[in-house]
Amino acid sequence: MLTIAVAALSFAALWLGYRFYGGWLSRRVFCLDSSAATPAHTERDGVDFVPTSRQVVFGHHFTSIAGTGPIVGPAIAVFWGWLPALLWVVLGSIFVGAVHDFGSLVVSLRNRGQTIGEAAGRIISPRAKLLFLLVLAFALTIVIGIFGLVIAVIFQVYPESVLSVWTAMPLAMLIGAFVIRPGRPLLAPSLVALGLLYLTVWLGAYYWPIEMPTVGALGPFGSPVVLWTAVLLVYCYFASVLPVWLLLQPRDYINSQQLLVAMGMLVGGMAIAGATGAADLGAAPMIARDIPADAPPIWPFLFITIACGACSGFHCLVASGTTSKQVNNECDARVVGYGGMLTEGALAVVVILACCAGLGMGVDGPDGTRLTGADAWRAKYQSQVVTTTTPEGQSVTTGGWKNQRLKQNVAAFVEGGANFVTALGVPQRFAVATIAVLVACFAATTLDTATRLQRYVLQELGATLGAAPLTNKHVATLIAVGAGGAVAMAPGPAGPGSGGLILWPLFGATNQLLAGLALLVLVFYLSRRGLPVAFAAAPMVLMFVMPAWAMVHDIATDYWPNRADKWPLLAFGLTILGLQAWMVVEALLIWPKARGVVEAAPAPA
Repeated sequence: MLTIAVAALSFAALWLGYRFYGGWLSRRVFCLDSSAATPAHTERDGVDFVPTSRQVVFGHHFTSIAGTGPIVGPAIAVFWGWLPALLWVVLGSIFVGAVHDFGSLVVSLRNRGQTIGEAAGRIISPRAKLLFLLVLAFALTIVIGIFGLVIAVIFQVYPESVLSVWTAMPLAMLIGAFVIRPGRPLLAPSLVALGLLYLTVWLGAYYWPIEMPTVGALGPFGSPVVLWTAVLLVYCYFASVLPVWLLLQPRDYINSQQLLVAMGMLVGGMAIAGATGAADLGAAPMIARDIPADAPPIWPFLFITIACGACSGFHCLVASGTTSKQVNNECDARVVGYGGMLTEGALAVVVILACCAGLGMGVDGPDGTRLTGADAWRAKYQSQVVTTTTPEGQSVTTGGWKNQRLKQNVAAFVEGGANFVTALGVPQRFAVATIAVLVACFAATTLDTATRLQRYVLQELGATLGAAPLTNKHVATLIAVGAGGAVAMAPGPAGPGSGGLILWPLFGATNQLLAGLALLVLVFYLSRRGLPVAFAAAPMVLMFVMPAWAMVHDIATDYWPNRADKWPLLAFGLTILGLQAWMVVEALLIWPKARGVVEAAPAPA
C-alpha cells in the first residue's frame, strides 16, 4: 500500500498547490484580466500568432514542455533513492517550476508575445537581451541534440514504436488542414486519430516493427542511432517552418490525449498492483546507501538531473516562444502555465514509482531469468562496477554511474510502466509498445518545438547583431538543425551517438541556469511595478546556485582533467558560466535604477 499512499499524497499536494498558490499568483500578483487583448489577437498573422482554444493550447504547451525530460531525469535520479527525487519533484513543481512557467508566460503575454530573452532587453537592459539570447541559443542546441538522441535510442531499442510515431504526423496534418484551420469542432476527429494511433501501436507490436539497418560504409556514423537522429533532424527542419495550425497544434493536442490515456492506464494499473501487493515501493531504496564511488554528489546534482518535472529553463522558451502567441484569453495563462507544470510534475511522480515499484514487479535479467523485487531494481541500477568478457574476447564494463547508458534509463521507465499497465490485463508486449510510443511521441513534440524556438532565437540574434542572413527563417532553421546534430554526435562509450548521459548533466545545468535567468527577468518585471518579488527571488537564487555549483564540479573533476577528449564540453561549460555571471553583474548594476520604474512598452511588430 506504500506505493498507493505515496502517489495519492503527491497528487493531492500538486492539486492543492494549483488551487491555492496558483490562485494567489493569478489574482493577487499577476492580476489576470479576461478583457485584455492577447498577442494572438493583436499580432495575428496566421502562422505563429493564432488565437486558439484553451484545451488546444494546453495540449501544445504540456506536450512541448514534457517531452522525455520528466521521464529521463527521474529515471536517472532514483539512483540516489526514490524519496529525494519525489520531494524535489513535488515541492519544486509547486514553488519553483510552476512559478517560473506561469511568470514567463505572463511576461510574454504583456509584451506582444516576445520571447523572455527579447523582453529582457527592455525589462533589464539591451545588453542583457543579447546575453540572454546567447544563453538561449546554447541551451536550445543541447535540447535539440539530446532529444533527437533520445528518440533515436527508443527507435533502436523498441522498433515497435516507429510506425505509430511517424503515423501521428500525417494524421495531425489532416486534422490541422480540415478541422483546426476551418475552425470545426476538434474533439471527435482527434479521438478518431487517437484510436488510429493505438491501432498502429498494436500493428507495430505484433506485425510491423521497423528497424533501421546498420550502414557499414559510413563507419561509426552508420549505426541505427546516428541514422535515426539524422532522419529526425530533417523532419524537424520542415516541421519548424510550417504554420502552427498545420502540424504543431493538432499533433500536440492528439499527443496530450494520448498522454492522458496512458497516464490513466499507468495510475489505474499502479493502484491495482499496489493494492494486491504486486507493486512494492520497497523494491528500491528510499535513500540509497550503496552509492558507487564514481557517482556525483546528490547536492547539487539532484537539482540538475531532474529538470523537467520540477523546474526547467526550457519551459520559459515554450511559454514565451510559442504558447504566448496562441493564448486566446489572458485568464487561460493559469491553467496553461501553472497547471501545465504541475501536470508534468504528476507525470514525473508516476515515472519515479514506475522505475521503483514497477520495476520490482519483474524484469528479465542479463541471462534471461525473471527477476523481481530488489533484484529487479538492481538489474537496472547496478551500483557496483563489474567487468566481464564476451565470447569474442571483448571486455564489457557495467554498473556504477559512468557506465550507465541512456537506453538503460529509458528502459527502466518503459518496462516498469508496462508492468503497471499489465495489472489491467493488457498483454506485456502491447504494454511495452504503448509506453515506448508515449516516450517517443513526447520527445518528438519537444524536438520540433525546440527547433522552432531556436529559429526564433537565431532570428532575434540576427536582428540584434545586424546579421541579415540570420533573420531568414530557412537559414536560421538550417543552423539550428546542424548545430543540434553536431551536439547529438558527441562521442560516448560506443562512439558517435552514444554520449547521451555525458550530455545530460550539461543539459541539466544549462537548463537550470536558464531558469534562473528567466526568473531574474520576472523579478525585474515585478519590481518595476511595485509587486511582491520574494516568491520569485528565492527560486531564482536556487536556480543560480545549484546548476552553477554542478557545472563547476563537472569542470573541475571531469572536463578539465580530460580536456584533451572533452574540450567541447569544457568550452561549452565555461561559456555558459561566463554568460550567466555577466548577466547577473549587468542586473545588479541596473537594479537600483529599475525599482518602481516601468519599462518602455514594446515597439509594434
